[in-house]
Amino acid sequence: MFPIREQMKKNRKFVKMKNIVSVKTLKEHWEKAGREDSEAQLKVWYQEVKKSNWKSPNEVKQIYRIASIIGDNRIAFNICGNKYRLIVKINYESQWVFIRFVGTHEEYDKIDTATI
Repeated sequence: MFPIREQMKKNRKFVKMKNIVSVKTLKEHWEKAGREDSEAQLKVWYQEVKKSNWKSPNEVKQIYRIASIIGDNRIAFNICGNKYRLIVKINYESQWVFIRFVGTHEEYDKIDTATI
């Protein structure tokens, strides 16, 4: 029924993150005045994630030990020593990452991480 998905399952160990949805959100963040310091770290995060083949939140934690598992396949990453927070939702089966939020820690404290 879904030949691409079936092929991905067969080649699971070779599958890398296929897509990071809403990369534009990262760029919009670092282009805001006063947030330019996050550009390099967000670009490194992006490159590392593109090469990843995570199958569970625990595998993410093996690489990003201080990341927070929020639930519902959401993970919060610390950027620039926790000055900024990045929340993503990961579909481990299809290897897609959905950027849900990036902002200051103060902005992060005002959102509902379980529903964003």
